[in-house]
Amino acid sequence: MSEKPLVALRGIEKRFASGVRALGGLDLDVRQGEFLSLLGPSGCGKSTALRLIAGLSEPNSGAVEWRDGARPEIGFVFQEPTLMPWTSVAKNVFLPLRLQGVAWRDAASRVREALAGVGLAGFADAYPRELSGGMRMRVSIARALVTKPPLLLMDEPFAALDEITRFRLNDDLLALAAQLKTTVIFVTHSVFESVYLSSRIAVFAARPGRVTETIEISAPRVRHSDFRLAPEFSDYARRASAALDAASGARAA
Repeated sequence: MSEKPLVALRGIEKRFASGVRALGGLDLDVRQGEFLSLLGPSGCGKSTALRLIAGLSEPNSGAVEWRDGARPEIGFVFQEPTLMPWTSVAKNVFLPLRLQGVAWRDAASRVREALAGVGLAGFADAYPRELSGGMRMRVSIARALVTKPPLLLMDEPFAALDEITRFRLNDDLLALAAQLKTTVIFVTHSVFESVYLSSRIAVFAARPGRVTETIEISAPRVRHSDFRLAPEFSDYARRASAALDAASGARAA
């Protein structure tokens, strides 16, 4: 991993028009190639931090600093798949390329590759209404990765899924991120999901959000179900749970 972070948030303050102070003095480094989970209680500003990184919002003060001076290509997966119901799976995945001006004839092979990567090679002509919730989320992931962005932002994408589907998507996501060498920032309020997926966890305090502790997860990047049964997984989960409990009661000065 590069010594200089891919992106750094420095002294970020974010206050909404309602007066809610979402982030207060947030400092966060994102390393090239890591899988970083933002773990914290609901409403602590995790999703706000993602939107600032994506350029969908601006801080009231502080800075978002990019290693190369400019924001790179970014893929974003939201809590809901947000697919276009009137068109096919393939054309949904094609959307980012179409917005870049790429013609379908030039994009078709890239769309097929992205769908194969999420296990949906046989569903290019299906429509979102014909898919399960987990399959729709796979389409959303394929759409975010079809441009092969160096940075993928994910805002609690698996929160509404059943546990078995969630576990499978966790495994597939880890394999894809390793294969594409994509840096991932993943928002969650699940201790167990954060430990399973991450190379590092940033624990957020209750609003206004800021990082109170970071936890390095020293385990292979691609993991399997047996990791959940390992003593080290339990140790990391206990540490993350304790950090989350402490952060939930933290208050800014």
